[in-house]
Amino acid sequence: MLGVGEKFPSFELTGVVSSDPAHAFRPISNREPDGKWRVIFFWPKDFTFVCPTEIAAFGKLQGDFQERDAELLGVSVDSEYVHLAWRRERSELKDLPFPMLSDIKRELSGALGIIDAQAGVAQRATYIVDPLGVIRFVYVTDLAVGRNPAEVLRVLDALQTDELCPCNWKPGEQTLKAA
Repeated sequence: MLGVGEKFPSFELTGVVSSDPAHAFRPISNREPDGKWRVIFFWPKDFTFVCPTEIAAFGKLQGDFQERDAELLGVSVDSEYVHLAWRRERSELKDLPFPMLSDIKRELSGALGIIDAQAGVAQRATYIVDPLGVIRFVYVTDLAVGRNPAEVLRVLDALQTDELCPCNWKPGEQTLKAA
């Protein structure tokens, strides 16, 4: 699995950006540097139980990520058509403020090394990638256990200070000074 300090792989995937089939699909890429932080999180499968709780929780924090100049992207190995159907069926996903990317060929999740050997789907992984495309944070949980998007936001805040941050540091608190 790719980890902290390594370059995040280049990708171009189809994103579902709307519940309206006429405007739903758009290519999304990280090939052109844009100076933004990216928070890219993967879920195993659409039409499951834990996944929509996480996706909706990330959606509720979209404004907070935007305030930090961070692009939020969600990814699974399902097709864009399955993403669209799921978005249209689940009320908490209908107006999602970030794209749901389709990695149906498993190219990105394979390059990251996060394909679950038993289930054949992407693991429940989260990456924070800096504006230079370097992975600065990786968070992977068991397929049955949801993650905490507020913790991802807290870590993004800490990384953006470019200082030493103690355990449980929160914005506004003191950072550490090396002696």
